[in-house]
Amino acid sequence: MTRFFVALDLWVRRFLSGFCILLLLMMVVFTVYTVVMRYVFENPPVWGDLLTVLSNIWLVFIALIITVREKDHIALNLIYSRLPTPAGFAVQQFWTGVIFLLGIVICVYGWEVVSKMSGKYWEMWHFAWENGQFVFKPNYMPKKYAMIILPIMGSLISVAALVAAIEDAIRLKRGKFEVAGGFAPGGE
Repeated sequence: MTRFFVALDLWVRRFLSGFCILLLLMMVVFTVYTVVMRYVFENPPVWGDLLTVLSNIWLVFIALIITVREKDHIALNLIYSRLPTPAGFAVQQFWTGVIFLLGIVICVYGWEVVSKMSGKYWEMWHFAWENGQFVFKPNYMPKKYAMIILPIMGSLISVAALVAAIEDAIRLKRGKFEVAGGFAPGGE
């Protein structure tokens, strides 16, 4: 059972990393395409800048999930490394708990934003589910489609923080605990 969860954790991290790579590539492609169309052909697409910005926002949020899971977020590594192991563990777990709660808040309020979000992007086409099938809509993508990243990101941040906290607790119990950044606690 443990192997399953370790494999699932690894697969999710790889998937999210691959998705970040795809979003970064999309940002570059959209930007280059928009610049070429604007300055060479003098006919820029109306959707180019919006897709670049949305790709950037989604990239940052998904990278945050990976960062929380890897414990590479802004951490007080210098302080952790100077504390005895139990104190370093307690401080790191405290901050992991704060991040867990922040993820819950983002998820709850993000879902509220998505459910109440009105307005549409006039320049964006989209697909919609109607009569049991996907239907192409040529314009007016609802803004809530772009905002759905908030509850997704919030829930995944909470899960990542919870997994990191459990992993740290198991490592501490086995005597193999390292604070964030790979420093050995207590100057060991």
